[in-house]
Amino acid sequence: MLSKRVIPCLDVRNGRLTKGVKFVGNEDIGDPVESARRYYEEGADEIVFYDITASAEARGIFLDVVERVAEQIFIPFSVGGGISSVADMRAVLLAGAEKVSINSAAVKDPHLISQGADAFGSQAVVVGMDVLAVPVSPEIPSGYEIVIHGGRKRMGLDAIAWARRCQELGAGELCVNSIDADGTKDGYELKLTRAIADAVSLPVIASGGAGEPRHMLEAVTTGGASAALIASIVHYGQYSIRQCKEYMAAHGAKMRLTW
Repeated sequence: MLSKRVIPCLDVRNGRLTKGVKFVGNEDIGDPVESARRYYEEGADEIVFYDITASAEARGIFLDVVERVAEQIFIPFSVGGGISSVADMRAVLLAGAEKVSINSAAVKDPHLISQGADAFGSQAVVVGMDVLAVPVSPEIPSGYEIVIHGGRKRMGLDAIAWARRCQELGAGELCVNSIDADGTKDGYELKLTRAIADAVSLPVIASGGAGEPRHMLEAVTTGGASAALIASIVHYGQYSIRQCKEYMAAHGAKMRLTW
């Protein structure tokens, strides 16, 4: 059995670390490079960076931040936001990232997934899914709809159907973020996470809502996720990466403990 992963998520806006609730009210909370170094030293398994306004503002990727991070940490990290072509993927990987995360661009052009997988291998392509709970309908039979552009645009696309399509196109991993739970610290949307995990054979990262280590344990057990993405609880010093991983290991989850 593979170890479960704890992955800090660093949302970046204008080169600074930021955090909001349900994708709004973002505030500046520090330097993403310094934070990445601290989480690496605390035992994070991977780190994710998102340029949260790059797609909506139709601008390029923050390669300077990627290069600075690559000099400071020695664990895998992925980068998302503003990646809309194979050339963008190549630039991010050459800057030092191990994976690229595509979201809005993949929904608009699904073949970007297969193009990236063909060029760099499926293991380098993560598809991020921002998901909103909606009434069940013929169009959205699961009750979960894909939204893009940082939660700004609903797509009329069922999340379960999209997850399966991503796998068919060659994605190596899915990061499933519940907009309803994002930043609330009330726990992950376990029903959503489990539904995606059961629908595909890919590793699924649970994202949105972690408030304590118990929530992370629930994500990788009840939710069926391979990894738990966290932000607020470590950004604001409520818990350390080590505390989270030790709690999960003590309650039966297989974890990589490096201390």
